Amino acid sequence: MNIYPAIDLKGGKAVRLQKGNMNRATVFHDTPWQQAVQFVNQGASWLHLVDLDGAFSGRPENADAVRAILEKVTVPIQLGGGIRDLETIDHWLGLGVRRVILGTAAVKNPALVHEACAAYPGRVVVGIDARDGMVATEGWAETSDISAIALGKQFEAAGVAAIIFTDIDRDGMMGGVNWAAVKEMAEALSIPIIASGGVSGPQDIEDLRRTAKDARGAIDGVIIGRALYDGALDLGDTIKAVAA
Repeated sequence: MNIYPAIDLKGGKAVRLQKGNMNRATVFHDTPWQQAVQFVNQGASWLHLVDLDGAFSGRPENADAVRAILEKVTVPIQLGGGIRDLETIDHWLGLGVRRVILGTAAVKNPALVHEACAAYPGRVVVGIDARDGMVATEGWAETSDISAIALGKQFEAAGVAAIIFTDIDRDGMMGGVNWAAVKEMAEALSIPIIASGGVSGPQDIEDLRRTAKDARGAIDGVIIGRALYDGALDLGDTIKAVAA
């Protein structure tokens, strides 16, 4: 079971949004690489990065911050936001990003997912962000007409390493994870699921362990953001709890 500490990048800083609203951003660190080092020192074996500005513009916007993190830490990094073509995928994987996350591109250009998976086996993750069960795109600014599960099924044969499933209405709100939706996704698909959005405290970690057991191991882990920044969870203790 993996714990993925999240570093969301906006204007070169580490922030957290509420429900994906760019106008409701709280700055938690002016120097993201220092936050990354702190997470690693606390025991993180992965880092989850999102270029929020890039998610809206469709191209990398916080490249300097990402490069600085890559230079400072040695744990694997998965990166999403503004990755819409194979050239950008080539660029980031070539710089040392372990896995790229395709979100909007997975909806609007599914052929890219298949192409990227063929070129880089095990290094492509699909991010499915849902509002009321329907996939949202363009940094969550638009809602599509395809369900989260239906989108996931499109990529079962592509070789996707994992699917990050985010319940937008829970994200950054510290209101608890929608574990029922996570379990439904995990049981419907053969691709490992990484849960995201709403982790608020130790109870969510216990629920993660129970849900993963009920879903027969199809849940890879969980992304945690605001609960770490606000101190509701200690990263080291959380890593130990899921390993127990």
